Amino acid sequence: MSNSKEKLFSEFSPISTEQWMEKIVTDLKGADFEKKLVWKTNEGFSVKPFYREEDLKGMQTDSLPGEFPFVRGTKKDNDWYVRQDIDVINFAAANKKALDILNKGVSSLGFYIPREEIKAENIQALLKGIQPECVELNFQTCKCTSVELIKILVDYYQKSGYDLTKCCGSVNLDLIKPTLKKGKIAEDFVAKMVDAVNASKDLPRFRVLGVNAFMLNNAGSYITQELGYALAWGNELLGKLVEAGIDPALAAKKIKFNFSIGANYFMEIAKFRAARWLWAEIVNAYVNDTCASKMNIFAQTSYFNQTIYDAHVNLLRSQTEAMSASIAGVNSLLVSPFDESFKTSDDFSERIARNQQLLLKEECHFDKIVDASGGSYYIENLTASIAQEAWKLFVETEEKGFYELVKSGEIAKAINASANKRLKDVAARKEILLGTNQFPNFTEKAAAKIEECDCSCGCEIKNETGIEILNTKRLASDFEGLRLATEKSGKTPKVFMLTIGNLAMRLARSQFSSNFFACAGYEIFDNLGFETIADGVEAARKAKADVIVLCSSDDEYTEFAPEAYNLTKGKEILVVAGAPACMEDLKAQGIENFINVRSNVLETLKMFNEKLI
Repeated sequence: MSNSKEKLFSEFSPISTEQWMEKIVTDLKGADFEKKLVWKTNEGFSVKPFYREEDLKGMQTDSLPGEFPFVRGTKKDNDWYVRQDIDVINFAAANKKALDILNKGVSSLGFYIPREEIKAENIQALLKGIQPECVELNFQTCKCTSVELIKILVDYYQKSGYDLTKCCGSVNLDLIKPTLKKGKIAEDFVAKMVDAVNASKDLPRFRVLGVNAFMLNNAGSYITQELGYALAWGNELLGKLVEAGIDPALAAKKIKFNFSIGANYFMEIAKFRAARWLWAEIVNAYVNDTCASKMNIFAQTSYFNQTIYDAHVNLLRSQTEAMSASIAGVNSLLVSPFDESFKTSDDFSERIARNQQLLLKEECHFDKIVDASGGSYYIENLTASIAQEAWKLFVETEEKGFYELVKSGEIAKAINASANKRLKDVAARKEILLGTNQFPNFTEKAAAKIEECDCSCGCEIKNETGIEILNTKRLASDFEGLRLATEKSGKTPKVFMLTIGNLAMRLARSQFSSNFFACAGYEIFDNLGFETIADGVEAARKAKADVIVLCSSDDEYTEFAPEAYNLTKGKEILVVAGAPACMEDLKAQGIENFINVRSNVLETLKMFNEKLI
């Protein structure tokens, strides 16, 4: 068998990178390689169209899973906690739900508890029948009562006779969140952190300080921003604790990183690999303790790219996000229900969200292979590139002080600038959001399914100090507002495709135009083709069209567009699909409306909404 393999491979001569490049340049037929095939990412680095073994030189590829600097994972298996969160309103009901979902595959629970309900008897009722030695338990409450909650948990575990070395979980005390979300400056910042660490000393596997980088992702940050600022955030906590006299190894073991997962599949895998690597190097600068250098990562699917319309597409987004995180080796994972953006999730959507993770474990066996991406030329290079750019941002931030930049609003300003860029890219279809700005569900209505929020969770964010705070809009928000305005107006504009002439061009342009106008919720009338412009206009009037879109080839527009304009002038709005060479001549004749791939879809549709509804 060995001899046959050697004979097989000997028949193929090795191909050098230069030979590959020669072939690619030939196939490009004069097109610029850099412009055509090199991807200029928003994260600040370029991605080549192919990578080879030689591109791995000098990279962190020698360590094994569980070995410093943990690029390949902090553990020697790839099992992760399947998490589901519960808003605690009634403690008995929350306990019943927790026990139920534990029997359905969940291995990590997250409890959100109102601050006025932090009492020993309530925590006892909440955890009745739950074994902390077997389940990861995570808690979040107001920063004012977090330390009290930690003390109650320690006392409850001790009195219940649990082995505290086996009890793992977290209390998400975050003193920086109020500044980022509301512009409110934290008081007694360091003292509260010290109290939390000291209160949790008897729970060695409990993390009590949260680096909630998911807020940055959900506000629209790019990957290197989320990671670079997260590292600076963690280092701020670590440095302040060490200055206050806390042992650096203990301080590092009390910090938990809570990330979100974006839609960029391979780059998100690389993000988590780079995160572990860089954090290990940071902690190693404080203390030579391998265990303390391990980053504990909780990952949750992104809220920023969730949509109200065509909401089941959220399942596709969250599934690829969950795949990225699980392949990358996170410690725990939460898949948010697909309907989270417009209603309180029900049993069905929560079950689907749980099963998305369980499928990855039970059907796909993602938990059986550690760092499946390790050695991939592409992902290893992405890991190195993300690490390099994130480290640059980390160093720049550290020079000025992370919390100082938070208090001045500079961090929020930088994130918001990225969010605005992404919102503009979605408006112009440079960034695609399936079902929203591309291939929408033409006939869907969504206004009736949106629940009005009547909770007191702070979703109505108010800036309390004038400091710039994080963006709260989702990527789809502007398009959804546009479509909801159409829906609520009581009038649905009708758009008629007048297809004529060249078969291939008219079909392509009618499909493009149909998707274009459907993004605003307009009623679309597509057609196979007409013999004359007059026939098309007559059919459009029978359909009571408000807008007639002329779909043909550039050459034929010279004849067809003026004829169509003369027949529709003062009646229907005429739109020409494309950007023909004769556009200026057509504009001179009075034709104003053109749509093409360079059009800003959002702004164009807003203009039509002003005219039609």
